[in-house]
Amino acid sequence: MSVNRPPGMSIRLKLTLSYTGFLIVAGIALFGILLLVLHFLPDENLTQAEPGGGFVPNRGDLLAVARPLFAYGLGFLTIVGLTGGWFLSGQMLRPLEAIAAAARQASKGSLSHRIALPGRDDELRQLADTFDQMLAQLETSFEKQKRFTANVSHELRTPQAVMRTMLQVASSAPQNVDVVKLLNRLDEMNERSIATLEALLLLARVEHGEITRERCYLTEIVEEALELAQDSCPGTDVPITWGRTEPADVVGNRPLLVQLAANLLRNALLHNLPSGGWVQIDVVLEAGHPRLAVANTGPQVTPEIAATLTEPFVRAGGRVRSVGRASGSGLGLAIVASITEAHEAQLVLDPRPEGGLNTSVIFSPEVSNNDNSQRVSDRI
Repeated sequence: MSVNRPPGMSIRLKLTLSYTGFLIVAGIALFGILLLVLHFLPDENLTQAEPGGGFVPNRGDLLAVARPLFAYGLGFLTIVGLTGGWFLSGQMLRPLEAIAAAARQASKGSLSHRIALPGRDDELRQLADTFDQMLAQLETSFEKQKRFTANVSHELRTPQAVMRTMLQVASSAPQNVDVVKLLNRLDEMNERSIATLEALLLLARVEHGEITRERCYLTEIVEEALELAQDSCPGTDVPITWGRTEPADVVGNRPLLVQLAANLLRNALLHNLPSGGWVQIDVVLEAGHPRLAVANTGPQVTPEIAATLTEPFVRAGGRVRSVGRASGSGLGLAIVASITEAHEAQLVLDPRPEGGLNTSVIFSPEVSNNDNSQRVSDRI
């Protein structure tokens, strides 16, 4: 939105006038002091005139000579102030011109350029470096948003295209259609679309909405999430066991924390070995920090792939992973990362050497955990 403002003086001209004004004021003060000193001189001749001697000035004579000299001096200071001030202000404002040019390019949509202002560290260089950092973050954010939009389009378009193809094939040869198989396949595609949309809505709510916080018992959160994860993966027989359990309280949004734990467990189930695998849950307190850890067996995951798993629609084993009727949308760990960031926690993805993944969420030590030990021991 552009604002129509009346034209005004440039900063360079304002600085020039400021420098000139300072010099004039300083010159007036100095000349004023000198005139004041001259007024303390005696009014008669300053020295005794010798017989046949020359002219001997008195105070009036000195003042008569000093006043025009002081006026010429002020004029000289004015010229020096205007000339030097214009030059110095131009030198001082040159970095701002580079910053303003970069800002104009950014306003036109160009985020790839950088100011890279040379010189020693000062306020203007710090401003330029901060602006470069902002441009880099904006460029990364916009590129991430573009990839996200493209992936969303693909993920939402693919099930619809598959269903349309199946219906077109069925309508072209209805006598050869296995109705039950067709309906099951359409139902599976529809469930996949619904799951993707629900995950996208949750991701948007976490990233752009305010969350309410309350005191939550981490083990209760995990138990509730365990039921959700197992219900969403009915076709898997991978056992889930508890490892270490310690009293650990967190301050956060309970539904979001349940979703976080459920996504971790569901991800561990979907990306497990076909048979003989396992999932282990640990709830511990380390140096005052509550930590939820989920370890699972599965295919080998390299550190490079693990570093990208929190990006939307990124999967370690391809675009689609399915267990029975459950399928991965590629948003599970992205939602976990957003919920973790909203709770100012830390998400750690550590590939296991023998295959699978160790996933940990480390929370801030906001609440004392002493009075929760009895609640945990009663349920374990």
